[in-house]
Amino acid sequence: MKKNEHVIKEVYPGSIAEEMEIKPGDVLLSINNEEIGDVLDYRYLVKDEYIEVLIRKQDGEEWLLEIDKEYDDDLGVEFENGLMSDYRSCSNKCMFCFIDQMPPGMRETLYFKDDDSRLSFLQGNYITLTNMKERDIERIIRMQLAPINISIQTTNPDLRCKMLHNRFAGEKLKYLKMLYEGHVEMNGQIVCCKNVNDGKELERSINDLAQYLPFLRSVSVVPAGITKYRDRLFPLELYTKEEAGAIIDMIEGYQKEYYERYGLHFIHASDEWYITAGRSFPEEERYDGYIQLENGVGMMRLFINEFEEALKEIIGGPEYEKLKGTVNRTLTVATGKLAYPTIYRFAEQLMEAFPLLTIHVFFIRNDFFGETITVSGLITGQDLIKQLRARKEGGEDLGNVLQIPSNMLRMGEQVFLDDLTVKDVERELEMALVAVEPGGREFIKAILEPKYRMERNNDNFVYIQAYDREKRASDQ
Repeated sequence: MKKNEHVIKEVYPGSIAEEMEIKPGDVLLSINNEEIGDVLDYRYLVKDEYIEVLIRKQDGEEWLLEIDKEYDDDLGVEFENGLMSDYRSCSNKCMFCFIDQMPPGMRETLYFKDDDSRLSFLQGNYITLTNMKERDIERIIRMQLAPINISIQTTNPDLRCKMLHNRFAGEKLKYLKMLYEGHVEMNGQIVCCKNVNDGKELERSINDLAQYLPFLRSVSVVPAGITKYRDRLFPLELYTKEEAGAIIDMIEGYQKEYYERYGLHFIHASDEWYITAGRSFPEEERYDGYIQLENGVGMMRLFINEFEEALKEIIGGPEYEKLKGTVNRTLTVATGKLAYPTIYRFAEQLMEAFPLLTIHVFFIRNDFFGETITVSGLITGQDLIKQLRARKEGGEDLGNVLQIPSNMLRMGEQVFLDDLTVKDVERELEMALVAVEPGGREFIKAILEPKYRMERNNDNFVYIQAYDREKRASDQ
């Protein structure tokens, strides 16, 4: 197979490709007589209302298909290689890199460092720009690929070289200006390392980056994650309560100025700063539509608002009195230390509203990566098993359902970071494990209207689809 030939793995039902009799195993050769280097070329070329698609069938015959369609309609195919070319890995050795702080012996994919601009556009990944050339930036501008998410860290060129351990990292900052002049929407990230790029350096970075407003729509400031596996790495320290408060004060001071000038608060502190400082989260309006949600900016505010709104609707609804007497169960909710106070408060409010409901909320100490890691998304199956089993052996009734946030599992899979599966945890704890998607409404719904109950099947504990409440009532 030649470099710019792309094997089709799947054809979606009802798609243009199915209508044109394209089959899995066929090869895409060109669109509008142009070779396709990667997925960005494909997305760009396939947009037009009229396209000519050259396909090689499995018997070697070539078909030139003339297709009239709606603008932006896709062919409806999936390729064997999602990016339609090799992935670009990171060539840096950042002083705060989390992958360098991983323990040995984990699955190989966890050690891969991606730094691919295509994944920034397609999946929201953050890139450093260090493995890009001017022609890559020009292609982004020509195709108007947006938003592009950029790991900036600092606008001090010499310091950026030091932080990324890459002698070209400083000069690559010029690409920010190119993207700005090309009117490409961007988001930025600054990972704060104590006594490195905070303080005066952070102030410099904020002021420098503000010149790229409004196309650079947001910059998040997050503290560096520190695991217990930092042997022979740059010595990083945790921020104290007072230091976290100082970071917040600086950021909030700038927010007022930028909002008055641009209608954007622009610079945002991640939730972890507020939790470390013991401060309340900002009101919803200050998150500019939650631009940086995936970076932990505003997740707790959104969660709180959704929960409070949903609970108020339930309590004020016509079915509340009837519902109050039917919610009779005991369950356990496991989370990270960071979100624990909020989850615990939610559980108390639900138990007050539904007196027959018992919710145990536990934060799982991260023994695997170290206690300095407090987010739920890095909790392993073995820590979950060990700590909850100890509670059960101590005589606590945890119920037969364990509810966790879905980010504890690999996206789209039933596997934890340490390769233990959902079934492993269920078997060891003799509890049904329910992974709940993020959101206050989802949290309440999973507790009040469980989709599953737990039953034993020989030596295994399995999901049994439960009746919904209305069907149970009619059956009775």
